[in-house]
Amino acid sequence: MTTLTFPLSRIEGHARVVIEVEAGNVLASQFQAVELRGFRHFVQGTPAEQMPVIVPRICGVCSTAHHVASVKALEDLYGVTPPRLACDIREVLLLGQLIQNQATSLFIFTMPDRANVESVFHMDESEASKKQQLSIAQRALKVRKTGTDLISLAGGQFIHPVKAHIGGVSGGITREAAAPMIKELEEMLPVACQLFDDYWAMSMAMVERIGSWGDDEPTYYLASTQANKPRFNSCELRVMGPEGEERTSFAPSEFDTYLEFHETEYSYAGSTTYQGQIMRANSLARINLAENLGTPRADKYLKRFTSSFGKPAHPIMLFDLCRGIELVYAMERCIEMLSEDLNYMDPKVGYTPRDGIGYGLVEAPRGPLIHRYVVENGLIADAQFIIPTVHNMRAIERALNVAGKRYISPTAINTELENAVGRVVRAFDPCIACATQ
Repeated sequence: MTTLTFPLSRIEGHARVVIEVEAGNVLASQFQAVELRGFRHFVQGTPAEQMPVIVPRICGVCSTAHHVASVKALEDLYGVTPPRLACDIREVLLLGQLIQNQATSLFIFTMPDRANVESVFHMDESEASKKQQLSIAQRALKVRKTGTDLISLAGGQFIHPVKAHIGGVSGGITREAAAPMIKELEEMLPVACQLFDDYWAMSMAMVERIGSWGDDEPTYYLASTQANKPRFNSCELRVMGPEGEERTSFAPSEFDTYLEFHETEYSYAGSTTYQGQIMRANSLARINLAENLGTPRADKYLKRFTSSFGKPAHPIMLFDLCRGIELVYAMERCIEMLSEDLNYMDPKVGYTPRDGIGYGLVEAPRGPLIHRYVVENGLIADAQFIIPTVHNMRAIERALNVAGKRYISPTAINTELENAVGRVVRAFDPCIACATQ
């Protein structure tokens, strides 16, 4: 038996792929998270009210989602309903994270795959192309910065935001603060659209070159956004079946009734299934479950996507096109929301701490994120983090099997396999730092 090991780059955190081969047959493909974080253990004994400022440290990229999910878990436990204004500001905060993440994933992590190079700066050696590549990178970073600026505006600071509080948020967004952010969004929106148009064309060229969009086996999809004008500050999870029908919906407190969690011996990250079936979360799940996004440019892209690839669409490389659609949606939606009055009342209410169990749900860029806290005597007795990436673990490994069988034969291993492994994993945009809790 031969063991093939592939270290991974251009992902969040540290992981590797191991493929077991015998006589040209792929026996197993493993996606191994090789770092242990242990957040679940070392927050035990922490005063519960401190959790919203502690859990963003789980991940510098996903800190916004953890911040809001933590606050919502404690609000659920304390029986607090935040004002509508606070929910809207939290939505802007989460959309800022979506812009930042999708721009990074598209233009920094996966655009090089489209050109079959290691970096966006290495797509061509000619001087003219080098200038074009620098332009792509500069524009991509400017779009990404728009997301980080939104997080700072709505969250108080970019890394480890602080503005979401139990019972609401610490303050509204004034017209004076919103105006320059709207201007920045309006300037960067056409830039993002042009980058995405280029990315779409490059994706089509890549598929023509390699002859595949990757694993296209119909499967289940999990998301917590609505079908129309989706909100990422969500409250209910939805499951779509392989043929496109919505099978069920459930509250975050019911996740262990509908989802099964599995541990593995070879990875610090576990996996989930729905009724024993493989699921996919993240952008493809949300776009498959969406009827419309409610903003003009994003809906135009959505219509193009569904007419090109069907509904539901299954090939895994389409995750990336869905991220581009969501990038455009998030920018358009933030312009709409910031154009409204987000400072018309006190955006927080009081609360009384108590012991018990609380659940907090948000739709992070990588899928539904749930925090579950057990509080005794005001302290965390147990904290469980149900991370979006674990919903995709089984799907990642199946897609790796598909790639392995495509490029491994009894007589040879095609050198394209290493590139294919990277494309497969990056299509799911996993966050290993979060997944090893």
